[in-house]
Amino acid sequence: MSQYEPILNVAPPGPKAKAIIDRDGKLASPSYIHEYPLVVERGERSWIYDVDGNRYLDLMAGIAVTATGHSHPKVVKAIQDAAAKFLHICGTDFHYETKTALFEALDKYVPKMGKKRIFQANTGAEAIEGAMKAARYHTKRSAIIAFKGAFHGRTYGAISMNASKVGQRAFFGPLLPGIYHVPFAHPACCGHMTITERPTACRQECHCVETHIEKGLFAGMVDPKEVAAIFIEPMQGEGGYTMPPRKFLQDLRTLCDRHGILLVFDEVQCGAGRTGHMYASEYYDVAPDIYCTAKGLGSGMPIAAIVAKESVMTWPRGSHGSTYGGNPVACAAAVATLEIVEGLLPQVRKNGDYFMAGLRELRKKHKALADVRGVGLWIGAEFLKPGSEEPAAQYVADLEQLAFRKGLLILSCGKSVVRFAPPLVIEEPEIKVALRILGECLTELDRKHGF
Repeated sequence: MSQYEPILNVAPPGPKAKAIIDRDGKLASPSYIHEYPLVVERGERSWIYDVDGNRYLDLMAGIAVTATGHSHPKVVKAIQDAAAKFLHICGTDFHYETKTALFEALDKYVPKMGKKRIFQANTGAEAIEGAMKAARYHTKRSAIIAFKGAFHGRTYGAISMNASKVGQRAFFGPLLPGIYHVPFAHPACCGHMTITERPTACRQECHCVETHIEKGLFAGMVDPKEVAAIFIEPMQGEGGYTMPPRKFLQDLRTLCDRHGILLVFDEVQCGAGRTGHMYASEYYDVAPDIYCTAKGLGSGMPIAAIVAKESVMTWPRGSHGSTYGGNPVACAAAVATLEIVEGLLPQVRKNGDYFMAGLRELRKKHKALADVRGVGLWIGAEFLKPGSEEPAAQYVADLEQLAFRKGLLILSCGKSVVRFAPPLVIEEPEIKVALRILGECLTELDRKHGF
């Protein structure tokens, strides 16, 4: 058996996995999704081992989290060394070296922002909530602009800005007032929008900021002098792994400068090296006033950060805090992670190109695979019913399950998109194996669905 092949000793879920799932089912909240019956025992680089001894090739990295792979030895050592010293002292009230070291590490990125201030948090949603507070305090304005298809988390401020899946908001109201949603790049911008949002005849010019915000929202619903910030994922995650044209983000920067509005980038999923750049704002060459980072920042440890221009993070002493945010052990993991990821960036770009080229070859053979888009190891594959622009949702659901049974871990997003966000340490031979298994799955599903 090749070192790059999945190993399935027993059809999943095996007996040990079933026993744990049964125990879990008696107590777990019904809100848990449990995409497929995977019960993890351990992980190593791009591989996950379940409790029955099966080995899976991981193409989702815990939703773009394990940037340096599972249990990278340098990250593990940083965690062990930090844990041996002390586990907690509350970074809001006291100082320690690992917290300062993470400030210094993050300060290097997105240099076009100029001088920065940083607040450390636990999760992406918590960072988003803090960024909303920082923006409102600094501007003394209350309104927020967000985008259709957005996902910013599951806390109240975050879900108030969400607009990707109604189930994330349904029956949780009233939600935060003063949130206005506009389209995430007008379809005429083309670029890498989801196919279902593109017009028959795409045009390359981009007028969506002017049309939907300046001449739309500002003309009829809210005065720009009331708007504190525009929150945007520079590359939408849950909404379908979509990428706007560069001009769209440039136009947003210009709009914000014109009206004194803060531009906030949610880089929770696309940041920390996933695009082959440390942050997507560097890929687009557009500097936000604030960006939020989490997920891949700590390779699995709970750590996040709000990174803001010094001129913008003006809230006073005691106005924001966190008991666990910037935990010393999590900070140590993040510092190690960022150092490793910096060295991986050329490999991420190279392997991302290889992965997308392979997916595009599969597209030539399988009619349901309608589009492949992305940059680095942030890749979306959109599936539509052949001959139409109707999402192939059941096809994608079946693909998740079939791939799992063949030893491949994938996750969907949007209406019918498979996201590929593997650990950044994935190797070309592993990608080659993944493409072969995906091809086998697509062949089986084409027959099943009559494609």
